[in-house]
Amino acid sequence: MPEVIKNEYTPDVVTHPGETLLELLENRGMSQAELAERMGRPRKTISELINGKIELTPQTAIQLERVLGIPASFWSNLERHYREYLARKAERVQLQEQRDWPGHFPLRAMQKLYGFALVNDPADQARELLTFFGVSSVEQWRVRYEQEVVAYRLAKTYSPDVYALTAWLRQGERDAQSIECAAFNLTAFRDKLVEARALTQETDPRVFVSKLQALGARCGVAIVFVPELPQSRACGATRWLGPNKALIQLSLRYRTNDHLWFTVFHEAGHIMLHGKRGTFVELEGGAGPTAQEAEADRFASDYLIPPGDLDRLLTERPFSVAKLREFAADIGIAPGIVVGRLQHDRYVPFNTFNQLKIRYAWTPFNQG
Repeated sequence: MPEVIKNEYTPDVVTHPGETLLELLENRGMSQAELAERMGRPRKTISELINGKIELTPQTAIQLERVLGIPASFWSNLERHYREYLARKAERVQLQEQRDWPGHFPLRAMQKLYGFALVNDPADQARELLTFFGVSSVEQWRVRYEQEVVAYRLAKTYSPDVYALTAWLRQGERDAQSIECAAFNLTAFRDKLVEARALTQETDPRVFVSKLQALGARCGVAIVFVPELPQSRACGATRWLGPNKALIQLSLRYRTNDHLWFTVFHEAGHIMLHGKRGTFVELEGGAGPTAQEAEADRFASDYLIPPGDLDRLLTERPFSVAKLREFAADIGIAPGIVVGRLQHDRYVPFNTFNQLKIRYAWTPFNQG
């Protein structure tokens, strides 16, 4: 009866298939010359196969199955495991050359905030980072992430750490993957912004976060809240994960509701005004001098407090807490947003009316 192996072969020590083949031939008392004759292959080919100088092809695996009675899958798996072993060995050499790369990232903060795995071996840590970013090499990380954010880093007064910023952006992508969205619809998104504006009056994040995310998902926009990393300096970001899914990412950097909701509508402005190309990152110190950032700023300002309403409010100076509450209720937004706008435009000092703002802190709920 021919020998049959039913279970998939998983070797403890990875060797090339030729060693297994040689051992089998010796056990059966079959010479390489006889095997070559039975397979109809040159003796040189069998010798090279046994010495690991050539790969074991699917055709050879089938021929070995016919001659030796051992399934082709067994030989193919041996070859696959061996080639994978060689590839991982070569990869490890490359990762050893990049052993300093992980040290640039805020790894402990990534572990605390994002559940990133810390390991002792530098090469293994580099591999964990590549898996986190979803890229095959450090060079591809540079192409996919570093180069994309360098322009923002160089254009700002408060330069972020590019490693922390790219890690924050990547975590947003990872979180967005778990949000099921309808195909993006610009008209639906415009309509949902009306409902999103009304949510500014909600004071509890446990209420408005889930509602805001649901509104976005219905029209093709994943909205995620991702804690900032040290020196990332990001307030928000907008980019496209594909032609039918946009991503709005928020960090809650300034902790108050006026900054949070302005950032929401600033990022929404990018989606409304600037198409499906490019990454927009709002950093500490403001959106920056570019025309697109200025347009997104104006969109957020005017959407939250329309110019006519702001003009009407300015006629009611001097301001009071009661007047600001009444005005906010009249136009349907949170009082803290009104205060933030007046402070930003220098109509009131930054140290006045702050009792009308709501402050937030990260919790296990909204760290998600």
